[in-house]
Amino acid sequence: MSFISRCGALALLSFVTATATAGEPDASAPRMAAVMEFELIDDMRDYERPEVKEAQNRRIGLISDALRQELRQRGMYRIADNGAAARLISDLKARQDLRDCNGCEIDIGKALGADVIIIGWVQKVSNLILNINIEVKEVSSGRMLYVKSVDLRSNTDNSWLRGIRFMVNSIEEKKQHLR
Repeated sequence: MSFISRCGALALLSFVTATATAGEPDASAPRMAAVMEFELIDDMRDYERPEVKEAQNRRIGLISDALRQELRQRGMYRIADNGAAARLISDLKARQDLRDCNGCEIDIGKALGADVIIIGWVQKVSNLILNINIEVKEVSSGRMLYVKSVDLRSNTDNSWLRGIRFMVNSIEEKKQHLR
């Protein structure tokens, strides 16, 4: 087979392969994740000063945004815009915590067109003992894909953010986002 014939055959093979797979979804594209705002379980809430409560509420937003950003920047998930289901989320959260709503989070995931939904919460036992938790569920089946938890020993912006980075590092290292 001459050089020109081989080049022509290779070009034809490349064209046929590209054409055959053009209509298929990209299996390597990250799945869509609906990442809910973290919730706070504060065993100390009755004893806290207003400025401490305000700082913790701010941290909830801080780590919610940080989780979305880490997952997006690392290419682990595409992140859904929760605004499309803001009313549904608000209505459900007014009745119960999303982590305890018996599957209502799946309805949110479906409304957002997500493949997975991520529910997170921070449990504060004291100013020195906190943990950050997430549950990741498959929207189509409601099946739990994985859970993560990280313990903190400080109640600061830096410790909360460090906890999120540690959690995402672990998910990435164990390739849990591919489940």
